[in-house]
Formats: sequence, C-alpha cells, structure tokens
Amino acid sequence: MEIKKGKATKRKKGILKRISGPVVTAVNMDAHMYDVVKVGDEELMGEVIKIDGDDTIIQVYEDTSGIKPGEPVENTGLSLAVELGPGLLTSIYDGIQRPLETLVEKMGDFIERGVTAPCLNREKKWEFKPMVKKGDTVHPGTIIGEVQETNIVHRIMVPPNTPGGEIREIKSGMFTVEETVCVLKDATEITMMQRWPVRLPRPVTAKLNPDIPLITGQRILDGLFPIAKGGTAAIPGPFGSGKTVTQQALAKWSDAEIVIYIGCGERGNEMTEVLTEFPELEDPKTGKPLMERTVLIANTSNMPVAAREASVYTGITIAEYFRDMGYDVSLLADSTSRWAEAMREISSRLEEMPGEEGYPAYLAARLSEFYERAGRVETLNGTNGSVTVIGAVSPPGGDFSEPVTQNTLRIVKVFWALDSKLSQRRHFPAINWLNSYSLYIDVLSTWYDEHVSTEWNEIRTWAMEILQKEDELLEIVQLVGSDALPEEEQVTIEVARMIREIFLQQNAFDPVDTYCSMTKQYDMLKAIRGFADLAYAAQKAGVPPSQIMTVKSKNELPQIKFIKDYEPELDRIMKDLDEEFNRLRTV
Repeated sequence: MEIKKGKATKRKKGILKRISGPVVTAVNMDAHMYDVVKVGDEELMGEVIKIDGDDTIIQVYEDTSGIKPGEPVENTGLSLAVELGPGLLTSIYDGIQRPLETLVEKMGDFIERGVTAPCLNREKKWEFKPMVKKGDTVHPGTIIGEVQETNIVHRIMVPPNTPGGEIREIKSGMFTVEETVCVLKDATEITMMQRWPVRLPRPVTAKLNPDIPLITGQRILDGLFPIAKGGTAAIPGPFGSGKTVTQQALAKWSDAEIVIYIGCGERGNEMTEVLTEFPELEDPKTGKPLMERTVLIANTSNMPVAAREASVYTGITIAEYFRDMGYDVSLLADSTSRWAEAMREISSRLEEMPGEEGYPAYLAARLSEFYERAGRVETLNGTNGSVTVIGAVSPPGGDFSEPVTQNTLRIVKVFWALDSKLSQRRHFPAINWLNSYSLYIDVLSTWYDEHVSTEWNEIRTWAMEILQKEDELLEIVQLVGSDALPEEEQVTIEVARMIREIFLQQNAFDPVDTYCSMTKQYDMLKAIRGFADLAYAAQKAGVPPSQIMTVKSKNELPQIKFIKDYEPELDRIMKDLDEEFNRLRTV
C-alpha cells in the first residue's frame, strides 16, 4: 500500500529516542514528511508527521506498548498510499487498507502487531477486456479495458501519474492485478492495479456545477433539504438519534452507484452491527447484496488513533478512484468527530498549542481539506463522475456549538440536524426541519422544474412556510391554548400536523414507505396543499375549524405512504375531500 516517490535508495536506519503513545521520536534518520517507516523490532507501521532538527516525529498506526528507546526505525522512502484495482468492492479494510477478512483467517478476531497482508488479492484472476487496440494513443486517465467485478464494470485506466503514449501491445484474457495487460511504445508497463498517495487528491480536467440532486428516497431530505451529486452534507446528532440508520438508508436507496462507508472511531458494538448488517442489506436496484457495490473501512475506537486519522483519507482516495471511472460515488463517514478527537490526541502528544476545547488550531483546515475533495467533475478520460461526502458528527451531549460541528457547518452546504426530542417522540427520520438547511436549493431548482414539476419549488416553499408558522403559533398555544387562536391559524396548525405526520415521517422498515420517488413526494405534498386550500376556503365561508377537523377523508391520506400503486386511491381521496367540503359549505 505504498507508492514510490522516486528511485528507491538505501537509507540509514534511525534509532528510537522517545515514545509517547502512538507518537514516537527517532534520531539519525534521513526522512521526508509523510514517509512511511517501520518502527522497532516488530516493524510497526508509522508515518513521519514532523521533522525538528535531528528529531523525526512519527505517528504509529499500531499499538506501541512494549517497544523501547534504542530500537531501530527504518524508512521505506515511500508515502502512505492505497492499492486501487479489481477486488476493492465487497472488501472490508481497516484504516490503512489492511484486508480484515484475510487477517481474521490468519489469526482470529484480534489482529497482532506488525502483521500485514496485500490489500488486493494477488492470486485471483480477472477477465480483462481491452477497450483500445495496438497503435492507439492513450493519455493519463484513459480507459484501456474493463473487468466485470460483481454487477459493477471496473474500468481499468492509465494511472494519472503515468505519461501516455502509443500502445505497443495490449492483451485480453485472465490476469492477476500484478500482471501486465498493456505495454506502451516507451516500454511502460500497465497492470490492472495502481497505487495512489492518500493525502494527494486525484487530478481531474474540470469541476462541474453541482446542479443534479442525489435522490435518496427520503422525503425530508429530497423534499426539503436536498443534496447535489458532488455535494457535502453533515448529519450531527446525539447518541440514539438515528445517524447510523439514516446513513444506511442513504447507502441503500440513494442513486449513487458506489458506496464507501468509513466507520471512523465508532464503538466496537456499533461497528459490529454495521459489518454484520451491511452484507445482509439487499440492493433494491439489482436484488443482490448491497456489498457488491460497497467498500467498508472499519476503524473502531479501541484501534490506534493514528490509523483512525488515516482511514478518512483512505476512504476518499478509493472514492476518487471510482469517480474517475465515471461513477457517482457516495462516501459516508461515521463519524468525523472521532477523527477530530484522534487529531486532538496526536496534537497534544506533539505538544502543539491547543485551540478551542483542546482541538488543534488546524482543525478547520483539515476538515475543509477533506470535504473539498467532494465534487462533480469531468475526469481525465472525459466522462463525468462525482463524489458526494456525507459526514456524521457526534457532538458531546448533542451540543451543536462545539468546535467540530461549527467548523463542519462552515464548510458543508447541507445540514441535516438530528434531534433527540424527535426520536423520543418516535418521529423518524428525527431530522429537525427548523434547524436544518440546504444551500443547493436554488441551483437545483431548474432540475426539479424539468424532471418533477414546475410547481415543485413553489410547493416546497409553501410547506416550509407552514412549518415555520406552526413553530411560532405553538408558543402561543402553550400559553393560552389552541382555542384562543384565530380560526385561520387553527387551520394552519392542522395543515402543519399533516405535513409532519404524512410527509416528513417515514418508516425505514416498511417495504413501500422506505423509499419514496420524487413523483410520489410531489403528489403527497400537492394533496396536502389541496386539503389546505379547501380548508381555508371553508373557514372563510364561515365553517368553524372544529367541523373542518372532522372531515373523514383527510384521515385516509396517511395510508398513501404504504400503497405502491397509490394514484387511484389518492384520486379517490381527493374526490371525497371535495364532496365533503362542498357539503360543509352548504350546511
């Protein structure tokens, strides 16, 4: 999992001078920043993070207990990188891309120190189908062939750091990831595997406007707070508010073609649930396991903190690789708070000047560096691809004013605020519609006009205004009771309740309601708007709100959520509503 910076040279071994948890200091070393090194007699993997005179400070990706000053430190002369090629999908890695399933077979549930394994299977053969021929000229990023990996076509590309040229030879057939499948005129050999440094963004031709929504099938997200393909979103929320369930729904139902899930510093039992549940999830698009288009990166809170920091970069690099093939990739990071805590621990061991709440002063810079790697782009081969980054944040006690949440909100364009009070009331998804926002609404409005309805943007704005009005009115209701409100506002309270209970609440475990198409979302909101128009007209005609609330047909509207072919039933309900209101006005 390394990539060469240049010619490999024999380097002088250093000597361990000081050990402070995952941060160690070596002397007498010839090293560059971010070189990968082998620490101690057990050759633990580490990375150079600071050079101060003759002192080389290293963060070690494994447990350092038992090592002592005087042990050797060897510099590999390589930087931390990931292996990219066929075999990534369905894999479960740790933060530094060690294949956990392979290691479990070797040594059981607990990984021993200093142990490693190839990130990609070196023995498995894949059927390579060339897409170019002898004599063609290729460039960095050019797709030279395809491999059928699960139900996803894995496109083999010229590595971005390889100069192009004329093809002298290209093969077809069964090959391992290390075997040469293409030779250029200058004798450059291309295999199906490439390596890329995790801290270096992969190059693109151009960044495109984020003007296509990522359809998630979740009404509160698509309807009120949409995210664009290539966009960034944060899901902050306290323990038990539904972050993991929301992310699983996004993984299963969003129209992204590839899912990268990073369990960054989560508790072991939560990560175990993810590792056992994800392979069981059925992909609704194919009927096959969702894992066939998923890469899982598991780094629990009891693993070394340095590897926790690396896991985020490992995930985003794999996401960029699939984006370069022309795929829409969804990256789910759970949670960036644990990543920030790892940075805080390493920073304190480096004796750096702490910032707010002990986090390093460069917290905001690191967060923005990560989120800025999202985007919808034109790739080097001319296709369009995207990486959408959705980061869960775990603020202590649900306090959104803490530094990680606040710095994240300055960077991301979508904020889905989970609320423990809503989850306690069994309102799911427990996303607070008053605190959440999306800055993509204006840029996506044209897409909604063309693909949903020209009325969509107006109806969405109307629904948000009703919900905000309800919040203002509820303060008065708590003081004087609902009967003291003007009649028109009593109707508003009822309409807002219908928006909340019919539209915003969604059952993730119901086979029909778990996913809601944009057409159905529009029809549901339009039906509630239709009831509201009839109710306001009846109230102005002198019908008291108490009689408006007794209209029976409105109580049938919630059932629409659970009916697959809902249109005939919805038409009948709307017809019955018209008849009931006509009777009320003529009484």
